[in-house]
Amino acid sequence: MTRARFVVRGVVQGVNFRAAAAREATALGLTGRVWNTNDDGVELIAEGPAASLANFERWLARGPRMARVERVERTELSGDRRYDDFMISYASPE
Repeated sequence: MTRARFVVRGVVQGVNFRAAAAREATALGLTGRVWNTNDDGVELIAEGPAASLANFERWLARGPRMARVERVERTELSGDRRYDDFMISYASPE
């Protein structure tokens, strides 16, 4: 099991990014959280198999139809799995 934090930059707020990311993560069997940041980005914590996280990172680079992703930053996280599902949060869960 791998854990990672992603920060997505570009036109990613107001385009259904969080809901679409939660659906995609769930379809990939990932758990975690997604929320908007104060600087117009979207931040996520995702947990699951390394291959699923890699597929999710590729999806984040595209995002939903109305998004215009400029870049995705990834930071590996240590520790055990914290989440049982993938949900939208309204602030950082950590």
